[in-house]
Amino acid sequence: MKDIMRIKCLLSEDIETLLNQQIKKEAHSSSLYLAMSSWCNRNGFDYSADYFAKQAEEERYHQLKLFKYVLDMGGNAVSPEITGIKQEFTAFREVFEDALEAEIAITQSFKNIAATCMREQDFVTFEFLNWFFKEQREEEYKARRALELFEVIGEEGTGRWEIDKHVNKIKYDSEAAG
Repeated sequence: MKDIMRIKCLLSEDIETLLNQQIKKEAHSSSLYLAMSSWCNRNGFDYSADYFAKQAEEERYHQLKLFKYVLDMGGNAVSPEITGIKQEFTAFREVFEDALEAEIAITQSFKNIAATCMREQDFVTFEFLNWFFKEQREEEYKARRALELFEVIGEEGTGRWEIDKHVNKIKYDSEAAG
């Protein structure tokens, strides 16, 4: 039966595997952002808690978008098991450093999938990935800007409180970005 399903699938096994790995990475990111939200909430950074909760929702949306694509292409989308989510952070700044590192890793993962698509001439999946590249540009921009607040405002005195207040105000102008 698997052979019959493979004939109907428009994805190669390699690309299907990579997309399922990406589904898991997006689920992991969503869970990580929820943990960051919880940590911020427990430590009195309410605006940052909201910011990371919204980021978690976005990552979940990305996961489901990939999941549906695999199914629409006749593939087998796998619901991932997520474990090993970091729950504790030593400092407010560390939360944002980890967020930026996570976004950079996700972008790299999408680049690897795109490279495989080009090698295999899977232009349909390559085109589908373009939406994610635009999203990642926004995600990395916001993560960098949030981290830059630590440099611009500083953490002394009421600095962390000011940083927390400004996190939700970070906007990405997709019109200006092209």
